[in-house]
Amino acid sequence: MKTAVIEGIERFNSPGKGRGLKAAKHFKVGELLFSCPAYASVLTVSERGGYCESCFLRKDSLSKCGKCKKAFYCNVDCQLNWPMHKLECTAMCDYGDNWCPTETVRLAARIIAKQKTQVERSSSEKLLPMQELEAHLDEMDNERREMNEADIAALHHFYSKHLEFPDLVALTMLFAQVNCNGFTVEDEELSHLGSALFPDVALMNHSCCPNAIVTYNGTVAMVRAVAEINPGEEIFTSYIDLLYPAEDRIERLRDAYYFTCDCKECSTKSKDKAKMKIRKLSTSPEPETIRKMVKYGRNIIEEFRKAKHTKNILISPPSELLEMCELSLDKMGSIFDDTNVYVLHMMYQAMGVCLYMEDWDGALSYGEKIIKPYSVHYPAYSLNVASMYLKLGRLYLGLEKKPIGVKHLKKAIEIMEVVYGKDHRYVADIRKDIK
Repeated sequence: MKTAVIEGIERFNSPGKGRGLKAAKHFKVGELLFSCPAYASVLTVSERGGYCESCFLRKDSLSKCGKCKKAFYCNVDCQLNWPMHKLECTAMCDYGDNWCPTETVRLAARIIAKQKTQVERSSSEKLLPMQELEAHLDEMDNERREMNEADIAALHHFYSKHLEFPDLVALTMLFAQVNCNGFTVEDEELSHLGSALFPDVALMNHSCCPNAIVTYNGTVAMVRAVAEINPGEEIFTSYIDLLYPAEDRIERLRDAYYFTCDCKECSTKSKDKAKMKIRKLSTSPEPETIRKMVKYGRNIIEEFRKAKHTKNILISPPSELLEMCELSLDKMGSIFDDTNVYVLHMMYQAMGVCLYMEDWDGALSYGEKIIKPYSVHYPAYSLNVASMYLKLGRLYLGLEKKPIGVKHLKKAIEIMEVVYGKDHRYVADIRKDIK
């Protein structure tokens, strides 16, 4: 494939943003703009056994790799993806429990392997070749450079027997490209399934007021309109979680993607007052008190993130994490309203811990507090809102509270039909749950 086009979509130079995509025709809400198969993908290790290693299909009866006994496939066609699995299969057998490369390293290894045999542009590169992805090498700080070096060292450690590497300059470029352009593939409840690279999808620029959204059907990315898009208009998606206030979003985008967002929402900060709502008290808190609580909120979110990885909820008692959530909610609740996004963040984390502990009532209690503010703070067609309705609906059904469960599932479907499409298997599965 030397050159190709995507019907209704054009690559162009976006003023002040560099490369981008724009519409060549009108797209209505929910319409598929284009789809893009993964250039390379890796299933996260924790989901092995439940999902196909090749296509990410969720299935009860999967066939196990006869050699490593760790990779599973849904059919013979997916098992023919052996050249990609071969990279890991022998290494996993050699290293045993000591085989532990990160997903970034695993994805980079598959990209290198693919490039060894690739003779022309793939169907993932109709508008942008993999090699032309942004890397931002000149803008990386020392911490990022050290992370890159660690990834390269891990690549050599785990794959040197099975893969011939390009030189250090090329490897440095590759890891920078993967870190800037890699996508996290998630299921309908936003649980992490794996990582992948979609070059054509990576062409879209960011906006905190996006008119398009990226969802997944296995290892195929689907881009759908979440607002009316007219011919000539640029197509924007969001690179980050849009729950947080403008200052937080801008900082996150600068840190991860090396640009300052100047979209309408970041310029006007029109939603910030509602997102950072202060509790009504007999005496209004001093501005300095509010500033300190904002700082605390940001810090506790980061501390919890680190604690989750350090304590590892999969092997350590989750009670410590739940206590951390509850203490932070008590402290922030003295100043912040329950609809404040920092409070909502910790409620969401507490809900996740409750689900892991099988404390269904606790999970429902947090979820019901979250859903209405989510519907206000997030855009109209948000995966975060849909997944929350979905989780609540399934919880209620599991507790044999069908009427309210069905009500929540129908709310989820309203959003999911737009962002996934009416014929997506996720939507079909929920319809079965309702019946």
